[in-house]
Amino acid sequence: MTVTDQLADGTDGTDGTDGTDGADGIPEIDLTHPDVLRDPFTGYGRVRERSPLARLRAPGVGPMWAVTRYEAAKALLADARFEINAGSFLRPDVPEHCLAYMRTMSEQDGPEHSRQRRLVAPAFTVRRAAAFRPRIEPLVERLLDGLPEHAEDGSVDLLRHFTRPLPIDVICALVGIPDADRPRWRGYGATIAAGAGQGFAEAVPGIMEGAKAAIARRRADPADDLLSDLIRAQAEDGDRLGETELVTMVWHLVLAGQTPANLIANAVAVLLDHPEQLAALRADPALMPRAVEELTRWCGPTLLSIPRYPREDVELYGTPVRKGEPVTAIIAAANRDPRAFADPDRLDLTRPAGPAGHLGFSHGPHFCLGASLARVQTEAALTALLRRFPELALAGPTGAQRAMDPGTWRLAELRVTL
Repeated sequence: MTVTDQLADGTDGTDGTDGTDGADGIPEIDLTHPDVLRDPFTGYGRVRERSPLARLRAPGVGPMWAVTRYEAAKALLADARFEINAGSFLRPDVPEHCLAYMRTMSEQDGPEHSRQRRLVAPAFTVRRAAAFRPRIEPLVERLLDGLPEHAEDGSVDLLRHFTRPLPIDVICALVGIPDADRPRWRGYGATIAAGAGQGFAEAVPGIMEGAKAAIARRRADPADDLLSDLIRAQAEDGDRLGETELVTMVWHLVLAGQTPANLIANAVAVLLDHPEQLAALRADPALMPRAVEELTRWCGPTLLSIPRYPREDVELYGTPVRKGEPVTAIIAAANRDPRAFADPDRLDLTRPAGPAGHLGFSHGPHFCLGASLARVQTEAALTALLRRFPELALAGPTGAQRAMDPGTWRLAELRVTL
């Protein structure tokens, strides 16, 4: 496609391409392009309509293949020829003795992954997540009780004082962290959410030691909580999780548990920007489960999937991809693919469930284990927030400040009036 062709179809480079395709004709996307950072759904969507395959580039990072369409993304995420490995993740500089606990199921494939997944899956079912809801709702209410005291100049940062602390409070409750230690764990959660860096590395040892202590307590005194479920988990052949695996599972919960923080914040900002949809939800609270699915599709935090690596040379849409070259799925483009969703760029909380489910929690063997728990948290948080604060509004046009992150659609601040 020439520059003239791009101008004719409305893609003049503002979608994050440099105005030309690569030498092989594959569209290229600069992940640091301001328009990609500001509105990835539009930028990635334009590329999706041009090609099912794109190439991503960023300074200091080698090129990465990316599939752009729903069926392509779904196929990639379930294709055994593509593996997740240590290269899929940024490995922060953490103390040596912590490394053994940091290789979560997300970094495993094949029999090793299947074994752990089979052991822990019963603790993360839809029914078990629903059973935890009475434990989650008081945590939501307690945070909402405290919002007025955090107000400054008539507004409060909902991200800082509600959506970010909630997931770590839930994790603490479900793994038995003592009340006295929970303020420290809130700090861990905020640090992990901020990403790799010195603070991240410093938080890891505290999380690991806290996890070991929590496991010891629950071995001695089991309770009706997630950690006790994991300790009790046993396969028919007697296989159980080892001590290192249990600590790693707590670490995994802290990492993955940051998803609801961003999802809830994104959902609030979007609802306040779509008053007709917000009114429909207030008028019919029973709509909440369907609304959470639509909000996850429309403004979920995951923009790009974890990179996969081909175990062998493969061909994607006529293009050779060599063994070991990273490939990702552009979730932001797939979840708004008109081939899978009718009128995909329109937010519709009454959208009926169809044959195509969103990919906000991934797909295939690595479908998010905690998806049901994330949904319950999001439903409980939005339900209570809208009930408690019927006059909730953004604190002016700059109330929702977006973080410039090419991989995660998230806010840096969400100031609201109550």
